[in-house]
Amino acid sequence: MWSWVLHRITGVLTFFFLFVHVLDTALVRVDPDTYDRIIETYKNPIVGLMEIGLVAAVLYHALNGIRVMLVDFWSKGPQYQRVMLWVVLGVWFVVMIPGAGRILYNTFAGH
Repeated sequence: MWSWVLHRITGVLTFFFLFVHVLDTALVRVDPDTYDRIIETYKNPIVGLMEIGLVAAVLYHALNGIRVMLVDFWSKGPQYQRVMLWVVLGVWFVVMIPGAGRILYNTFAGH
């Protein structure tokens, strides 16, 4: 059940990010100077930490989505759904460590 809840939450978070991303990118056509100023406001540590949250949400949502498809469309999916959840969490952790490290490096040291 918690994987279902987390899947829904990460889907909504990803949707809201994409919504804001489309809006701020659309500004480049309306007023390029305003777009540049908004992009500059994103270059701070708080947004860097939010990027880690975004990567975590998108990665979990994608990996769990594959698991959900396997449970739904593979005849043995329901039998292995718990094992697949642990695989998803393991892969998520293995990919998140270097991803978060890179984002933290870029945020705090890699200007």
